[in-house]
Amino acid sequence: MEMMAARFGLLRSLLLAFCLLFPSAIVASSVAYCKKGADYAVKVSGVDISPDPIARGKPATFTISAYTGSVIPEGKLVIDVKYLGFHVYKETHDLCKETSCPVSTGAFEISHKQTLPIFTPPGSYTLTMTMTGEDEKPLTCITFDFYIGFFSSVADI
Repeated sequence: MEMMAARFGLLRSLLLAFCLLFPSAIVASSVAYCKKGADYAVKVSGVDISPDPIARGKPATFTISAYTGSVIPEGKLVIDVKYLGFHVYKETHDLCKETSCPVSTGAFEISHKQTLPIFTPPGSYTLTMTMTGEDEKPLTCITFDFYIGFFSSVADI
């Protein structure tokens, strides 16, 4: 009986170590609006991250699926990233370089390509994306968490 308990304890320890050393490189959690109950002009239905998992030092594409009830002639995307709750990165993009402008009424996608530096530390990150229109009025604001593991892919090991 003690032998079984010892083997189970060893197996459990090995499984925990494996999970800590080889987690997925990046896993997006659910998308949430920055302000609960806000009536944004652009509704976001999801975020796709490709490839999944992301390999540090290689390009990754973030694709945001959204819907608008009115034409958007131009705008900006502000991307803000926090690591373990601390602000680490912020950039602004022309909306028309991330999708076709003018954005027509209905469903559309925003596609942003980013390469994470090879030295990107592992841990929890939060990405906040704010889209503003031609008058700087917020059209939408979303946030989602993702995790970068110790190893980005089997090739890094």
